[in-house]
Amino acid sequence: MTDKKNASKDTTLYYFYSVGCGWCKKAEPIVDEINGEGKFEILKLDLADSTNKQIGEELKKKYDIKCGTPWFVDAETGNGFCGYRDKETVLKWANGEEIPKPVKPTGPPPKPPLMGASKEEENKWIKEYDDWYKKNEKLPNIKTSKEILEMPRPKTDPPKPPKPNDDDKALEEWAKAYDKWKDENNHLPNLVPSEQIMTRFKQQRDARKNPQQGQPPVSANPGDIGNLAAKITSLEYKLDRLLQHLGVKLSSTPPPSLNKQNNINTKLNNSKNVKTKSNKK
Repeated sequence: MTDKKNASKDTTLYYFYSVGCGWCKKAEPIVDEINGEGKFEILKLDLADSTNKQIGEELKKKYDIKCGTPWFVDAETGNGFCGYRDKETVLKWANGEEIPKPVKPTGPPPKPPLMGASKEEENKWIKEYDDWYKKNEKLPNIKTSKEILEMPRPKTDPPKPPKPNDDDKALEEWAKAYDKWKDENNHLPNLVPSEQIMTRFKQQRDARKNPQQGQPPVSANPGDIGNLAAKITSLEYKLDRLLQHLGVKLSSTPPPSLNKQNNINTKLNNSKNVKTKSNKK
């Protein structure tokens, strides 16, 4: 593949991400590294931006794709993949190779027998698990039945987790049952203390009941306003850069009286009618 062809593809390589997406945080350094090498340019599009979101929805509709984030797609061909991949795989995609979908399990594996279960129960589980293993042997990092039986296993089943809206009294009752189970299974490594689980659960419960609680008040500090203006300028730059990728010609001196939202909508509508460059002579 020549540099000329790479340069042509650079303008259509999109990486959609969302704030708070753990796999996106792992994927972003790979995208930055590839962009820094200069052979490819992958455009990073935050789905929190309404324009980026609309572009993503149009691409999904055009190529009949269902995907969350991270999502890598060549807007010209529809070739892409969902989820995190290593740098080698992202480069293959940037070069135009189709990336196969990850292998999915045929179903959940059978639950291992408890520690101290009868030989009959163990043999029954081994047969069921080995059947599942044969159907799913291409999955990464799966263990054999022998390896699982050699690992520490609970002697009894843990108590069911608390319900989302349980009050403090119900949580205390659950903690007593959990502590009893924890003492019975102290051979298991890394068991989390009940206090830590309860604290986390209470925080999540209270956040659902009071979604506005804990949010910092809005400040009219001039410094904050300056930071906001800088962010808006940065967003406008990213929007102009994106529209250039889509082939839309931008005026270097737009009239100040022009409504910003109408301007964005107009540019986006124009971009739908712009044909991407092909390799035809």
